[in-house]
Amino acid sequence: MWSEKRARMALSCAVDGGEPEAARLLARVGAQGAWAKIAEGALGEPLARRAAATDVDVVERLGARVGARFVVPGEEEWVPGLDDLAHVDPIQRRGGVPFGLWLRGPGHLPALAARSVAVVGSRAATAYGSGIATDLAAELAEHGVTVVSGMAFGIDAAAHRGALAADGPTVAVVANGVDVVYPPGNTALFEAVAKEHLVASELPPGAHPTRVRFLARNRLIAALAGGTVVVEAALRSGARNTAGWALECGRPLMAVPGPVHSRASTAPHLMIRNGQATLVTCAAEVLELVTGLGEHPVSPGVTPQRATDALTEDQLAVFEATPARRRVSSGEIALAAGVPVPSCLAALHVLEGLGLVEAGDQGWRAVPHRAMLPAPA
Repeated sequence: MWSEKRARMALSCAVDGGEPEAARLLARVGAQGAWAKIAEGALGEPLARRAAATDVDVVERLGARVGARFVVPGEEEWVPGLDDLAHVDPIQRRGGVPFGLWLRGPGHLPALAARSVAVVGSRAATAYGSGIATDLAAELAEHGVTVVSGMAFGIDAAAHRGALAADGPTVAVVANGVDVVYPPGNTALFEAVAKEHLVASELPPGAHPTRVRFLARNRLIAALAGGTVVVEAALRSGARNTAGWALECGRPLMAVPGPVHSRASTAPHLMIRNGQATLVTCAAEVLELVTGLGEHPVSPGVTPQRATDALTEDQLAVFEATPARRRVSSGEIALAAGVPVPSCLAALHVLEGLGLVEAGDQGWRAVPHRAMLPAPA
């Protein structure tokens, strides 16, 4: 007879995540009982055939190749917030607490989730959206907040990269096995997150993504994080699905506004207008809304002072002329800012002291997410 944990592992192999009937069966008779009933055909012949074909030993070996581990409810690495899914009605026929989670990476999930925010959005992100997601994630990471996202192209990838660039924690919740890189174009990013932080999935090693698996995965992102920020999303999108789960789980839902004519920002604008999401523009506003994360709450009607607010006209011009993604000489910055080189150098040293730019052997670069942090007291 299998242990409850091994039965849960088998269930994760045979039953796609978020199958409501299987979740209800598990809650009623336990993992061993659920496995026996599914194998007997209680949830249909297709699932019974998948159960018969399941080889847990093979899956364990696949996981071991990448150092993956399987955690279940009640264990030390389980996040209690996931249990909230037991009390939420299915969305698009997906729902329920996962049978367990496969984890890959050195990160400790409960510690990472304790101070976390999900940043999600469109795969077809605009330059504006990608920039906002990168900067917002970097700001959050600077505050020690874990950035949770889904490793997709677009906003997800920008969020993970922003956190990594700030040397901050990030968790990728994927719709495939933790040994499967998807999309392949994010291979380097996936490997960086797995090596330095954590990749999580309810699907077993070897599993590949499907549309239904993406929808099921979204509930995990929402339940793991302390709040969810939508940067760009269409009306019918995975990000909006994640937003729905955040609301159902009782998590704060936030949205970043975009240009009024941008179709990429249709869903954020609608959620803000309908009162479903709170408008946010920077990490300070996110931290204020997510319980336990805000260290310096902002009084109503008071705009938080930013590090750039006290800059002189020349200093601000120099900061805005300094690129973030490559290093340039002070002469190039002076030309772009329209100020004399001596004035530019003086401004750069002031900005360096504020942490807004950094110098290197190949020139200067901006640290844009620092501009959004409160000014030093």
